[in-house]
Amino acid sequence: MKLRGLYAITPELEDAALLESRVRTALTHAPHGWAALQYRNKSAGTELRLEQARRLAAVARERRIPFLVNDDVELALAVHADGVHLGREDGDLREARRKLAGRIVGASCYNSLDAARRAVAAGADYVAFGSMFASPTKPHAVRAPLHLFGEARSLGVPLVAIGGITLENAPQVLAAGADALAVLASLFDATDLAARALAFASLFTAQSAPTHEPT
Repeated sequence: MKLRGLYAITPELEDAALLESRVRTALTHAPHGWAALQYRNKSAGTELRLEQARRLAAVARERRIPFLVNDDVELALAVHADGVHLGREDGDLREARRKLAGRIVGASCYNSLDAARRAVAAGADYVAFGSMFASPTKPHAVRAPLHLFGEARSLGVPLVAIGGITLENAPQVLAAGADALAVLASLFDATDLAARALAFASLFTAQSAPTHEPT
């Protein structure tokens, strides 16, 4: 698969309508340059997560952007998401691959090339490294070196960078070999969300437009 561009991760908001509105603002004002939209909410209850995921899946489908669910295979199936992203403690990768045949399965590999090799062997379509920089979302997360991207290129899957990525440090991450930039706080905490989304997406649109189409 091809996965290149801005990989937006949603903030944890209780208000489903507000969450949908903010995501629409970002996607509408930056029509190109997207890799994916990931729904992430670790604190919400089952019903709210289902409502929010359904809303965002519809928005992503309208914009023809892949929609992924963080850490929950069953929720991804329930809302007909394009795939799932799993961390180290989010379930068995091979089982997720079996349940989501034909869809996207991504894996967090933190600062470990060996973990990335195992993830690809288990069926991961892409791997994510990070935290690349100090992250307000996970302030105590292990830091990953930029040289991992060059070393991981031989894995043959897209490489996603995550953690503390801003407009200022994004160019060096891309120069190191990352295909996509996973961003949460630097995007959704921006005073001018529309302008920030466009600025991030513009890092990619000069080279190529998105090539993946949701299943």
